[in-house]
Amino acid sequence: MKTYILMTKMSTEFTSKIKDRAQLGRNWLEQVKTKCPEVKFQAHYALLGEYDFMDIYEAPDDETAAKVSIISQVNGAFQAQSWTAIPYKNFLELVKDI
Repeated sequence: MKTYILMTKMSTEFTSKIKDRAQLGRNWLEQVKTKCPEVKFQAHYALLGEYDFMDIYEAPDDETAAKVSIISQVNGAFQAQSWTAIPYKNFLELVKDI
């Protein structure tokens, strides 16, 4: 499984519903679990900055990670990006020969 970082910025329509955030988040998570059962979440953070939320998760491939981002957009994300995360030890191995 590959590790991905999902960076989400919510639309202004959904930021105005901040009190409903817990239920909206549960709905999103249920959809991901139903449509991408192989995804394993490791962490979920609310952020104060350019993005509103960050999720760290594992998925078998890029297509599944893209599906997680699309589910986020369908559920009110203005922007959702899934980034590939390479473990630092693996990164050091990659750069050894450069």
